[in-house]
Amino acid sequence: MLPPFIIEQIRKREEEEQARHEQPQPQLELPLPPPRREPKRDVDDEPHRGVIILDLMGPD
Repeated sequence: MLPPFIIEQIRKREEEEQARHEQPQPQLELPLPPPRREPKRDVDDEPHRGVIILDLMGPD
C-alpha cells in the first residue's frame, strides 16, 4: 500500500486537474458578415427533377 502522503499528493493533483478543466475557456468572437437574403422564388422557378437509374454492376 502507498504511504498516506503520496495518496494525499495524488488526490490534490486530481483535484487541481479537475478544477482546471471546470474553468471556462477564453472565447474569441469572430466578426461574421450578416447572412445574405436570397430573393424569393416562385414555385414555377424550380427546375423539374427526374429519376436516373445507373447500373453499376455491369453486363451479366
